Amino acid sequence: MSSGGSSGEGLPQEEALTQQEAFARIRLLRSPYIGGATYLQLLARCGDATSALASLPDLASRGNGARGEGKRPYRAASEAAITAEIAAVKRAGARYIFHDSADYPPLLRQSDGAPPILIARGNPALARRLPVAMVGARNASAAAARLAEGWARELAEAGCAVVSGLARGIDTAAHKGALSAATGGTIAVIASGIDIAYPPQNAALHEQIAAQGLLLTEQPPGTQPVAHLFPARNRIIAGIACGTLVVEAAVGSGSLITARLAGEAGREVMAVPGSPLDPRSRGCNALIRDGAVLVQGPEDVLELIAGFAALLDGGMDAWLMVDDAAPHAAPHAAPPRPVAPSKASPPSAPTSDEALPLELAALLSMAPIGIDDLVRQSGAEAGAVQLALVELELAGRLARHPGGRVSLTG
Repeated sequence: MSSGGSSGEGLPQEEALTQQEAFARIRLLRSPYIGGATYLQLLARCGDATSALASLPDLASRGNGARGEGKRPYRAASEAAITAEIAAVKRAGARYIFHDSADYPPLLRQSDGAPPILIARGNPALARRLPVAMVGARNASAAAARLAEGWARELAEAGCAVVSGLARGIDTAAHKGALSAATGGTIAVIASGIDIAYPPQNAALHEQIAAQGLLLTEQPPGTQPVAHLFPARNRIIAGIACGTLVVEAAVGSGSLITARLAGEAGREVMAVPGSPLDPRSRGCNALIRDGAVLVQGPEDVLELIAGFAALLDGGMDAWLMVDDAAPHAAPHAAPPRPVAPSKASPPSAPTSDEALPLELAALLSMAPIGIDDLVRQSGAEAGAVQLALVELELAGRLARHPGGRVSLTG
């Protein structure tokens, strides 16, 4: 992959996706106020990212309404910034995986809030190898780390891909155990750029996973692993895997966020019980009390996730494929396949009721509310409400929350 330009030069060729369109997709996602949901809605409404980029100033202007007077026009991410990002991805030996690519993790595609673009190093086929997440405490006990490493090795030898977050403690033990297996493999989802190893003491493990497993991130190169990026990383871990196993975790641990997200996605949630006298076990014990499955060995894990094997071994492909030659299409999130914009006519922005964004802004508050509730209260069509929300978001007036909820920004 050579360094890219405004035409998308150097980007990997995806079936039915031009280099120009690939470049435009990255630029669209990196533009101000564009999150995953807005990105997908813009692609679906405009047909391709090139047209979506052209529509952004008009959409942001409508979202501002009368407030837009005197405001600076909306500016998308610069082509120079995206060219530099693509060059950094190339230097790191990585590549992009788009939401409708055949290499996109199939279970993740079905999850709410799945990132539209991933950056990867390694073998993306591992995401189809019965992935199971194993997470836990950073300050893990020696016994829990030994258990995690041994179970990860057995799960990998049984054909699973062990997914974790490359943190200290249980994550590190799980990755090392999976890498020591003759078969299987490991997937590390990181909160930093693909070129940054964190924690620093895992730099060698970072490179080993890139060479022998799969390293994934949604963050552009150079991104430092600041605190708010870890919960975002956890949603990817939960979304990729058939189930999440928490080995050891205190109450309030980030591992419990991963477990909660797995449960919300309809995946198995499993936990290893521990002594009530050890604070590092109280999170696991609380999960079991609240309905997580108590597991006592790798065989319990394999039994619980066995039902996903048929989906990953052809059944899911048959469900997700539009046709034998087409990229995968997400049943819930992915828009229709983009097509290259016609040179005969300029891209046009979707249209909406110009007054609707202001009406919705009046209905919204700082408290998150479901979009379905807004549709009912406004009396407008769902499609018009969705577009008006995009306009408000591009104007910087709308915040999106998990579960399809929205609120006004501060």
